[in-house]
Amino acid sequence: MVEKLGIPTVSIIGSGFVKQAQVVIKGLGVPLAVGVYPGAPMVDSDAELAAKVEKNLAPELVAGLTRDLARPAAPARADSEPARGQIVFSGNFDEVQDYFHEQLWSDGLPVVPPTRERVHAFLEYTDRSADDVFLIAPPEGREASIYSIAVNGVMAGCRPEYMPVLIAIVEAMCDPNFRLEDAGSTPGWEPMVVVSGTIIKELNLNYGQGVMRAGRQANTSIGRFMRMYLRNVCGYRIPPGAGDKGSIGQNFIVALAEDEDSAAQLGWSTFGEDCGFAQGENAVTVQSVVCISPPLYSAGDTALGHVQQFTDILSRVFAYGCYSGIKRGFWTPLIIVGPGIAQVIAREWSKDKVKTYLWENMTIPASLMKHFCWQTAATTIDFSKLVEEGTLPERYAASDDPDRPIPMIVQPDHIGLVVAGDPERNQSRGYMSNNTQGSRTSRRVVLPKRWPELLARHKSH
Repeated sequence: MVEKLGIPTVSIIGSGFVKQAQVVIKGLGVPLAVGVYPGAPMVDSDAELAAKVEKNLAPELVAGLTRDLARPAAPARADSEPARGQIVFSGNFDEVQDYFHEQLWSDGLPVVPPTRERVHAFLEYTDRSADDVFLIAPPEGREASIYSIAVNGVMAGCRPEYMPVLIAIVEAMCDPNFRLEDAGSTPGWEPMVVVSGTIIKELNLNYGQGVMRAGRQANTSIGRFMRMYLRNVCGYRIPPGAGDKGSIGQNFIVALAEDEDSAAQLGWSTFGEDCGFAQGENAVTVQSVVCISPPLYSAGDTALGHVQQFTDILSRVFAYGCYSGIKRGFWTPLIIVGPGIAQVIAREWSKDKVKTYLWENMTIPASLMKHFCWQTAATTIDFSKLVEEGTLPERYAASDDPDRPIPMIVQPDHIGLVVAGDPERNQSRGYMSNNTQGSRTSRRVVLPKRWPELLARHKSH
């Protein structure tokens, strides 16, 4: 950052982002100045915008650029934070809940008290040191460590044997490709994890009927863990906390396990294989979800009939927000295909053919995409320029017709297909990612050397 070189800069923010900016400044430990625009410029007239810039914003820009750089307060991971293993509170169950809620250490639901004994039980399920740190996590600057994973895993209601999966999830979220720093952005996206491999059955994850419904301990608690980790360790908290600026957020999304048996019977690759892993290899894939489609009911005995139904519905559901991914040349829609539906499609089409058909036929008029872009304050989207710089393929600038059809998905291989759900119902569902924020990122699940012994102990209980 140029601020570290002693060069003053000013970041322009809306007044609704002041608290989030304070959290970021403190977490980075860098002297950043801000100029605050009162309200949201997208709903102001030209005259109001000019008046606010002149009266409010311009003086703060001048002051910020001419100031003496001074270090901000210490980041959030200072000595005031509890030390590892420190007893922070003693009391009965209700008293613990009240204390954790007051400290903003819960997600509003009852937490499992992270006693030393419970945390130690989680640490038994990894060969890594509790001191291992993946990242100084934004925005509050805490250490994303093995120990913090165990603590939050306990609090989220996970079982100790889930620990290898939790570690892989945090490793994926800490990968620069995932863009953890954007997890508190205004769209309010949620992280979603897909579990692949033999561990699905070993941990009793649901991949059949009701797959995305809360209720199975593994799916539910692993999904809850992700949101709790983003809140407690990273610092993405809603008021009375700060850091999370999701304007209208979503609930946590339970973990998705794929029906690998059905995929194998169909001759399709698993989602894990699509992400680069061997068949049956244990892995997790994490990506953002900003929009979920209604149930995709489809009928008929031809592949085209079902995939066309996906195209017709998802083209409407994803139309509004796809511009943000198009501007960046990347976003990753995910479709859960019901096993019965996948069986019909697979008789005629490969996974790649399904993806190619969706890519070719899910389109939106260029003028409508530009309109949606403007409404969200992204101002403009220049398709020719994006093609020229290599962000988009040539197809996006093939015509000057303002109403020409624009592909909603940049490349076929950006589409994810997961076989899961009720095998006796004709239902699928689509999930929209938030452009490059929360980009699809995968990690192998590393089991401890004593895994068979530890798993046998779990089953005996």
